[in-house]
Amino acid sequence: MTLHLFLWVNQEDRAVEPAEGTSEVQNGHLDPGNDCLCLGQPLQNRDQMRANVINEIMSTERHYIKHLKDICEGYLRQCRKRVDMFNDDQLRVIFGNIEDIYRFQMGFVRDLEKQYNTEEPHLSEIGPCFLEHQDGFWIYSEYCNNHLDACMELSKLMKDGRYQHFFEACRLLQQMIDIAIDGFLLTPVQKICKYPLQLAELLKYTAQEHSDYRYVAAALAVMRNVTQQINERKRRLENIDKIAQWQASVLDWEGDDILDRSSELIYTGELSWIYQPYGRSQQRVFFLFDHQLVLCKKDLIRRDILYYKGRIDMDRYDVRDAIDGRDDDFNVSVKNAFKLHNKDTEEIHIFLAKKLEEKIRWLRAFHEERKMVQEDEKIGFEISEYQKRQAAMTVRKVTKQKGVSQNRYVPPSSPPPQDPIAQGQYILPDHLAQSDLYEIHQPRRSQSPFWQNFGRLALLKK
Repeated sequence: MTLHLFLWVNQEDRAVEPAEGTSEVQNGHLDPGNDCLCLGQPLQNRDQMRANVINEIMSTERHYIKHLKDICEGYLRQCRKRVDMFNDDQLRVIFGNIEDIYRFQMGFVRDLEKQYNTEEPHLSEIGPCFLEHQDGFWIYSEYCNNHLDACMELSKLMKDGRYQHFFEACRLLQQMIDIAIDGFLLTPVQKICKYPLQLAELLKYTAQEHSDYRYVAAALAVMRNVTQQINERKRRLENIDKIAQWQASVLDWEGDDILDRSSELIYTGELSWIYQPYGRSQQRVFFLFDHQLVLCKKDLIRRDILYYKGRIDMDRYDVRDAIDGRDDDFNVSVKNAFKLHNKDTEEIHIFLAKKLEEKIRWLRAFHEERKMVQEDEKIGFEISEYQKRQAAMTVRKVTKQKGVSQNRYVPPSSPPPQDPIAQGQYILPDHLAQSDLYEIHQPRRSQSPFWQNFGRLALLKK
């Protein structure tokens, strides 16, 4: 069924296929390539090709708005009337923020229509529309992250014949074409991935002297960034089961679950730690997640078992480098050290690495943690309560199947694969010129070595 849904959506939208040398979608992720500009072609042919791409974009936008309207009015509105069949949590999981996307797209299409030149489509300037609405496209992140949960919830409901008949009645009442509800719910996921392809094709047939050229180039960079970040956040959600399992493997856990605040293990390693001035140094294993740093202690006999010893709220601390030599705060000699300073109190923690390279990796990891938190706040990324419950159920299921409660711990053997300081971002000045526009593509973050090891851990009884 899913294969047919993909084919139908692509046929309905009649999306422009990327030409050789342009970006393509591979394995659900965008593969940025070098866009081939159409230089040296006859002017008339280039203008006609640009007009074709513009018309295609306008046509697909109008079709897409119809799809969104059918979902909101044909399905969601009818589901809300049937309180005997659906509760609010179920509807939130199935439809996500589809109404927000519908409202956003209506405003976006209105602005596109204003910029569309019906007499000479090749003269249309649609690049500025994407730039003006660029922040709005981030709402797709929530929908895409939720889509797998929506499919799972629908699959469970469809085992009951009542729900099959109900959704079919909704489709007929709204006079929608003969496609199942999961086909319609797939369209926003496909749409956000299609924008970079369409803009790359448009840029290809836009002359550099065209008034829309610099805006289309900027819009392409923006939409590639949006889809790349959505891919990255979806990858993070795929790891939350592993985070929940890791927490279950740590003995004497106290306080909130990791998933209540965090969704990514950024770095982990052993450090010497001094908390109180003149206090003795303690060896601990530290796990840096977004928003928090978890402290654990190895078992004295079984070094592959961890005990929970506390956590540090990274939102309340600044990270500062420490110069080798005598430290004034702690009155001790330090080497390869850094500090965490509480922003509201005089509290200070000092950490000592065995090697300078390890210290540098930690400082880079802290830099990445803050950057990740800021980006998440910008787009409102968070783990839903439904996803947390699913992760907890997975842990219980794994524990029951294995008949044990604890995992052994194996430390990572290598640093994080990416240098967060070296990772780039898109620069979009207010007054764009061709020489001003550039982009540095972030490579897709590979799986942490810790998680690779964690998946192969032996199991022990507590």
